[in-house]
Amino acid sequence: MAIIEVEHLHKRYGATVAVEDVSLAVEEGEIFGILGRNGAGKTTTVECLAGLRVPDGGRVRIAGHDPVREPGPVRRIVGVQLQDAQLPDKLRASEAVDLFASFHDEPADPRAVLAGLGLADKADTRFRDLSGGQRQRLSIALALVGRPRVAILDELTTGLDPHARRETWALVREIREMGVTVVLVTHVMEEAERLCDRVAVIHEGRVAAIDTPAGLIAAVPDAGPRTSLEDAFVALTTPSADAPAPWPFPFPIAR
Repeated sequence: MAIIEVEHLHKRYGATVAVEDVSLAVEEGEIFGILGRNGAGKTTTVECLAGLRVPDGGRVRIAGHDPVREPGPVRRIVGVQLQDAQLPDKLRASEAVDLFASFHDEPADPRAVLAGLGLADKADTRFRDLSGGQRQRLSIALALVGRPRVAILDELTTGLDPHARRETWALVREIREMGVTVVLVTHVMEEAERLCDRVAVIHEGRVAAIDTPAGLIAAVPDAGPRTSLEDAFVALTTPSADAPAPWPFPFPIAR
């Protein structure tokens, strides 16, 4: 059963069209990936899902609710971690989670959330003193403290080292095991291939394909055992005019 339904979503900023025509459905309990090049419309799409942006056209429903007309129910259902979210440098981790818990009628225990995300010993640490991985964990804590049915995670592992990235992947799996549907916006193809049940590839404001990672890989012309989701993504989002120049380059490199 779909907990998220998007039909012909359209969003523009002045003369710039950010989302041309996006339609997709996310089943309850799955990890659903959204992939796309920079400027493809990924973040605008999920901001419309969360009610942070007002669409200019189309239909969005979260568990049957319109994020614009019914923001209260949607805020109770959806937890959001956005790529560019920042907290005041001096705010302590526990203060941030307490603050976000106060926005909800029946939040989870903030201390339990911090402990569950491995931040119990960082409760009194100021935001500026947290590592990149710890900041991402805190972002997840803020998204989960309201006990949402849907968690939207935008570029969750950007800038993390490989160890911290894999720890974060394990946390995403644990979130799903808690019964939370996860919408994961990512540029990391390995991340999408390992974590996502299905993936939507958005190209120039439209959905280029929706399938399982394995299904997208199998659709690549001449796919072989070493074909990856990255290969499928490049095939779906590279117009022929953008194809790289053949070697040698048409200009000298060495002196």
